[in-house]
Amino acid sequence: MFRKIFGSALLAGLIAGVVASALQHAFVVPVLVEAEAYETGDIVHFGGVSPADAAHDHGDMAAAHAHSHADAASAGFDWERFAFTTLATIVTFSGFGLMLVAGFALAERVGVAPRASVVGVLWGLAGFAAVQLAPAMGLAPELPGSAAAEMGARQTWWLGTILATAIGLALAALSRSPAIALAGIALIAAPHVIGAPHPDAFAGVAPPELSSLFAARSLGVGAIAWAVLGGLAGMFWTRDAQGEHHGGAAA
Repeated sequence: MFRKIFGSALLAGLIAGVVASALQHAFVVPVLVEAEAYETGDIVHFGGVSPADAAHDHGDMAAAHAHSHADAASAGFDWERFAFTTLATIVTFSGFGLMLVAGFALAERVGVAPRASVVGVLWGLAGFAAVQLAPAMGLAPELPGSAAAEMGARQTWWLGTILATAIGLALAALSRSPAIALAGIALIAAPHVIGAPHPDAFAGVAPPELSSLFAARSLGVGAIAWAVLGGLAGMFWTRDAQGEHHGGAAA
């Protein structure tokens, strides 16, 4: 059983991590790099400037923006950032894969194990909902330089939301008791009823449009990667289960 869990999880996590890393470098990292240019003051946006003044200064601002991008391009590709991000993403999704396949094993004991990659995709999307989507409903992915509440309070709420959502989804989806399923739904809602910690006022050096783009792309990449992870884990789990069944029948 351990070999089945470990092998399925690592292979699915490796592939999903590579997919996630490729999407991050294509869609998320460029937004981060631009936000870092705003944070360092290399470029600035029109916050607090009237439309007339902004239009008057648009040419100078656009030239500064273009100059900043030219400097970034001339610096060459950041291989160190690419390598560390890719490695961290693969390790992270391998860990997610272990948790997901452990969930398969637990569900198998109550007769709700995935038997195809399609069901695995649903499990993966449930993992995405618990780990990324539900926390983002209270604490959206933030760019460097954004105002935020105290770190400890945010981490506590974030971790509590993940646990409450994961347990709540399990109770709602796997329980045959309507009362327990309703308790699971209530558990999912509880962190949002309590409310996430936020600063007294929102502020940031990057344009709000860039922040919304970063949040959207981060969640989009996460949804795709979790779906790939769940689909592959379900497929590998089913394949291994069939192999054990045929092996046992042959014996």
